[in-house]
Amino acid sequence: MKSHPGGMEHTRRMIDLAQLPPGARVLDMGAGAGESVQLMRSLGLDAVGIDLEPRGEAVERGDFLHAPYPEASFDAVLSQCAFFVSGDRAGALREAHRLLRPGGTLLLSDVFFEEPAQLLGAAGFEILKAEDMTHGWREYYLEALWRGEDCGCELPRGRCCYWLLIGRKD
Repeated sequence: MKSHPGGMEHTRRMIDLAQLPPGARVLDMGAGAGESVQLMRSLGLDAVGIDLEPRGEAVERGDFLHAPYPEASFDAVLSQCAFFVSGDRAGALREAHRLLRPGGTLLLSDVFFEEPAQLLGAAGFEILKAEDMTHGWREYYLEALWRGEDCGCELPRGRCCYWLLIGRKD
C-alpha cells in the first residue's frame, strides 16, 4: 500500500495536535519515501526519517526497531502505519521511548487489535489525545485491496481499529 490513510493532511493534523515547537528534532520511524519528513522540514522542524527500504533522499536506511541513534536524541517521534507492519509493535514503542527525551512526544497512527492505552502505557507513554479513525482506515484499506496492492502484513482475526494517538514519554 502507498502512504497512509488521510495522506499529508492527516500528517499535518498530527503535527498540529502535538504542538511541536519550531526547531524540534523529530524522527519518522518507517518513513518510506520521506513525504512526512519533507512536510515537517517545511514547517520548521528538524526532521529525519528511517526505513528498512528508504524511497527518498530524506530517509536513512535502517531498522527502526534498533535505530542507530543515541538514547534521548529526539523531541518527538512520528510513525504512521509502520509499527504494526514491523511485527513487533511493543518493541517499536520501547525503541520510540528510548529515543525520546524526557517529556518527548509520540505521534502515532496505526492499526490496533487491542486497546491502545494498555499497549502505550506498558511502554511508558501517557496518552494526551486519542481518536478512533477506523472508518477512514477501512475505506483506505479496501481501496488498496481493490487496486490489487499488497498490505505488507498478515492481519490477525478480531476487531481491528485504526487510532491516531498523541502521547508523552513518562
